[in-house]
Amino acid sequence: MAAKWIEVITGSLEQKKQYRTDKARIEGLPQPYATAATAMHRYLMYASGVTDGDTMTRMFTDLADLWETASADGTPVRAIVGDDPVDFAETFARAYAGREWIDKERARFTRAIDEAAGMESRS
Repeated sequence: MAAKWIEVITGSLEQKKQYRTDKARIEGLPQPYATAATAMHRYLMYASGVTDGDTMTRMFTDLADLWETASADGTPVRAIVGDDPVDFAETFARAYAGREWIDKERARFTRAIDEAAGMESRS
């Protein structure tokens, strides 16, 4: 019973456990994969805009899988991210179409424009 109450305030404990597991997997990679995966993880935390815990957990599990596979196969870092690592990371994040913080503002902006356009037609 107490765990459910705590989760209401802090979020899913299972998601937190999975996040810590995936973070440890990334940190445990050999170089240069650990550096690349850690940098991508940090960038995704700031730039992905994902706010849904389930989506974020899935994204970071897949990130760890990606870099573990690349490490095991000996795939060069540039063969993974290409010439534009920002584009690669943002494309990766778009595959996880969860709720984003900006969704609410997009809807608010669209409603305001619809309202303004409606005012024009009544004038």
